[in-house]
Amino acid sequence: MARNGSLRRNTAKVFIFLISLFVLGALAPLPSVSQRSSHFHFDKADEQKFEIAGDMFWKDGEPFRIIGGDLHYFRVHPEYWEDRLQRAKALGLNTIQTYVPWNLHEPRQGHFVFEGIADIISFLKLCKKLDLLVMLRAGPYICGEWDLGGFPAWLLAEEPAIRLRSSDPAFLDLVEKWWGILLPKISPLLYSNGGPIIMVQIENEFGSYGNDKAYLHYLVKLARGHLGDDILLYTTDGGARETLRKGTIPGDAVFSAVDFTTGDDRGPYSSYRKSSTHQENHLLFQRHEFYTGWLTHWGEKIASTDATFTATYLEKILSMNGSAVLYMAHGGTNFGFYSGANTGSNEADYKPDLTSYDYDAPIRESGDVDNAKYKALRRVIAKYSTQPLASVPPDNEKIAYGRIKLDKVSFLYDMIGMKDLVDVVESENPISMEAIGQMFGFVLYASEYNPKGNGSVLSIPKVHDRAQVFISCTEDSGKRPAYVDVITRWSNRPINLPYLKCESKNKLLILGILSSVYLDSRPLYKWKMLPIPLQNLNEAIQINPIILNARKGLPKRSAREKLKDKRNSVLEPAFYTGHFSVDKVRDTYISFRGWSKGIAFVNEINIGRFWPSVGPQCNLYVPAPMLRQGENTLVILELESPNTDLFVNSVDHPDFTCGPTGSTLRKSREHRLLSS
Repeated sequence: MARNGSLRRNTAKVFIFLISLFVLGALAPLPSVSQRSSHFHFDKADEQKFEIAGDMFWKDGEPFRIIGGDLHYFRVHPEYWEDRLQRAKALGLNTIQTYVPWNLHEPRQGHFVFEGIADIISFLKLCKKLDLLVMLRAGPYICGEWDLGGFPAWLLAEEPAIRLRSSDPAFLDLVEKWWGILLPKISPLLYSNGGPIIMVQIENEFGSYGNDKAYLHYLVKLARGHLGDDILLYTTDGGARETLRKGTIPGDAVFSAVDFTTGDDRGPYSSYRKSSTHQENHLLFQRHEFYTGWLTHWGEKIASTDATFTATYLEKILSMNGSAVLYMAHGGTNFGFYSGANTGSNEADYKPDLTSYDYDAPIRESGDVDNAKYKALRRVIAKYSTQPLASVPPDNEKIAYGRIKLDKVSFLYDMIGMKDLVDVVESENPISMEAIGQMFGFVLYASEYNPKGNGSVLSIPKVHDRAQVFISCTEDSGKRPAYVDVITRWSNRPINLPYLKCESKNKLLILGILSSVYLDSRPLYKWKMLPIPLQNLNEAIQINPIILNARKGLPKRSAREKLKDKRNSVLEPAFYTGHFSVDKVRDTYISFRGWSKGIAFVNEINIGRFWPSVGPQCNLYVPAPMLRQGENTLVILELESPNTDLFVNSVDHPDFTCGPTGSTLRKSREHRLLSS
């Protein structure tokens, strides 16, 4: 079942991704302490204080320049948090900006997770340890190319349906419960309390989505109720007049930031503003977007930006006494099922994001810093830093563990027959995965119909994001389900179901739908939904019967049987398993070149989606902490066709050269959207 939009199911129409870059007091030199005192006065009680006044930042009574970057804790293995933060500090950064994805921390309603990769408190304490300030983007919506924009999928199953990102009381009640857990946890880590957090963002580019001021004012009130009246709050919106009108929060002393594209020459003062009913002055600042790279969707050429170009524009900002927050300083990885998507004006305009979130950032996905962009940016930052920069750590070693032979364990549909695996849900009409209590993984939809001699026409008005269609006989004939076709979200079209001679009815099997199903223009009723749960990143490793069964492997087969397997390969989802030995535990990559699309698990950890048949990403990053000395297990769920020789390679480098040459996701005849 596919659900990988940043806001799935048309919950939002606009996905303008933001970065944060402030230019404050752009043409004026930083004032001396005596000049600063004419603006306001600090006494001893104010020694630990961060403020915005006189068109600039002030830290403990001294003018302060933010040189920061986005680094998201949920895109980095926790054992590498300190490593990546040290590399950010060596780049010259003094501030880290991160989102907080609600769905990572409350994957099931009322079940909160703050351990492992969701241990935000430990991440913030590491920032404090390394003397890095933090700008926290608390949502509740974050976008960020993250599944459902950070909203937990169970919100979509609420009855009656709630309006996300609105002042709908039912939605506000859930936000209040979530922030009632989150904000008290981070309150002790505010800068005024001795922690690293200097600012907290409210929502995310709301002006590009709606115009519900009551919703925004409610979030401000809620944030201040937990964090105090002195907390610096800010919003972020695009530079168009209409988005600013909708997204800013006048009368609540909230700073409103405006994004511009890197290299866009705007006036030195324009758009970082504080409005308050209690003061008449408006503080004017400028905020530019400063992308160090760019995101990449499946089916596109890997995005990259020139190192010299990027460094030149950063220097232009810093030379005007500006402050900058780079998006991204380090991109990381969309492990598990969390990679998002961008959507446009209609269902067809759908662009799913890669598992890699490398972003062509100066600190690469694996943490590498021995590259032109890191060096160029560091040279610029060093010229404007008030202190010598920390030494640059060497790149972490990566090892190619070689060829990993795989065996087919089972077809997915065979494993569904395990009596202790799933609870079947029955309904007259198909219902969503969330409605049957499953947030990630797959759901197989099954129904029966009377075949016609000349076949039938199948149509599904709403597919998110890809539906694989199979037919079989209802009786146990010993034959494999016959693959029919794939219906995709952006090229939704009716397909022909061929006549299948059976003793009784035909069985229709569909992996991934979201609406009624029509056969020859008439709705098909009486459905069985079979949940196929697969572990996501933030879930504790547990005995998953699917993966457990896959790990056991099959009895050894003869060469003739294996050859028959190759010749009879069908486009039916199947599990494959293999083992590889590790003497020295280091980072590695798994190359899926020659495979089609699916999901991979290393030692039962979901390392993400692969789709080399569309590209450009060929290899999935496996950080060393996911491996162990000795034998390691790889389990693959291939949704279509495996490599004919049933192997993958462990290699020591990334690779973004897969996919049909010269084609894009939208143009390729081979395009197939993610069904997970």
